[in-house]
Order: sequence, then C-alpha cells, then structure tokens
Amino acid sequence: QVQLVESGGGLVRPGGSLRLSCAASGRTTDYLNIAWFRQAPGKLRDFVAGISWSGGRTHYADSVKGRFTISRDNEQNTAYLQMNSLKPEDTANYYCAVDWNPGPQIRTTPGEYDWWGQGTQVTVSA
Repeated sequence: QVQLVESGGGLVRPGGSLRLSCAASGRTTDYLNIAWFRQAPGKLRDFVAGISWSGGRTHYADSVKGRFTISRDNEQNTAYLQMNSLKPEDTANYYCAVDWNPGPQIRTTPGEYDWWGQGTQVTVSA
C-alpha cells in the first residue's frame, strides 16, 4: 500500500500562488503515476494534473493548463503542484492519488486511482 499526505494548502488572493506537496510512503519504489484532483462542495472530484513515474509525461486539465505545474521527486517520494495565477474557481479540496497500475496514458478518472491522500484545502478569495 501507499500512504499519501498532502500539505501546502491555504487561503490566497486571486492571482496568488501556492505550492502543494504530496508526501508518499510505503510501496513507493514501483512504477506509479501520481495525479492531483480537486473537489469543491457539491461538485464531483475532477482531475487537475498527472505525471508519470519518470516525470517524462504530464497531463493537465484545460482549466489549469499554463497556470499549474506538476512535478515529482522520486528520491524524496514527493509530488508537487505549483499553482500560479490562482482564481476563485480553483477553490477546492485538493487530493493527490496514485495509479497503482498505470498504462501508457495518464488517467483522469478518480475511480482509476488506487490510493488517495486526505486532501488539503485551497481557498482563493479576496
């Protein structure tokens, strides 16, 4: 199993930046894809960004493309989400997740991911 702990959320003003971290422990030496999802109250959990084990492939939701950057440091077993130019609509609980058996493409459906963190809240408001 893999344990995931998110951190770095908080309250920021529109246009501000946050850097989220996802620290992984447990079985972290296998080929695992990591993704960030977000969920606002009353909304479905949506894909934000994903990254392959090597970091060579990334995929972003259209709503965050050009503003967010996903990265990972396998030596530190940590994934990151750098969020710039934040908008109020980015407000949500952000979760990192692990795809236990990734295929050639980064998957974007929550049900396809095997392990989840507890989430970290991001609030964008003036």
